[in-house]
Amino acid sequence: QVQLVESGGGLVQAGGSLRLSCAASGRTFSSDIMGWFRQAPGKEREFVATIRWSGGSTYYADSVKGRFTISGDNAKNTVYLQMNSLKLEDTAVYYCALDRSIVVHTTARNYDYWGQGTQVTVSS
Repeated sequence: QVQLVESGGGLVQAGGSLRLSCAASGRTFSSDIMGWFRQAPGKEREFVATIRWSGGSTYYADSVKGRFTISGDNAKNTVYLQMNSLKLEDTAVYYCALDRSIVVHTTARNYDYWGQGTQVTVSS
């Protein structure tokens, strides 16, 4: 089993920055892929970014490319999402997820474990 705990959400003005953290515990492997998703009220959960523990390769949704950066600290088993130049439309609950697959997925149903989510609210 794997436990994922997100932190770092909050209220920020448009144009500001936040850094989310996701601490993983339990049976994790270097081949695991860690992902960030988000879900706004009334909308489906959408892909934000992924990182593979081994090698550190990353992949981003077009909507956040150039503004968000995903990174990982293997020693701490923690994944981060640095969010800069935040926009009103970035407001959502942000979820950390873990995928045991070899292939990188951008759809939520492919991920095996999920955190409880952390709220990010961007105000004007």
